[in-house]
Amino acid sequence: MAYQLYRNTTLGNSLQESLDELIQGSLNTYRFCDNVWTFVLNDVEFREVTDLVKVDKVKIVACDGKNSGSSAAE
Repeated sequence: MAYQLYRNTTLGNSLQESLDELIQGSLNTYRFCDNVWTFVLNDVEFREVTDLVKVDKVKIVACDGKNSGSSAAE
């Protein structure tokens, strides 16, 4: 399956700006293995309109949401 990176597109830039506003922290480690991204951030702040939550460490795991094993929905 071909994956397309959106980093330098309008979509990618908008996503990055939104994440920068909502989540602030220092990136400790990251990895990409078997189509799964794992990020570990230190000293993280999550911001919403009226709320601010600070945590020491956050682990974010992201993967493709498509079910590639079944073609019943196609």
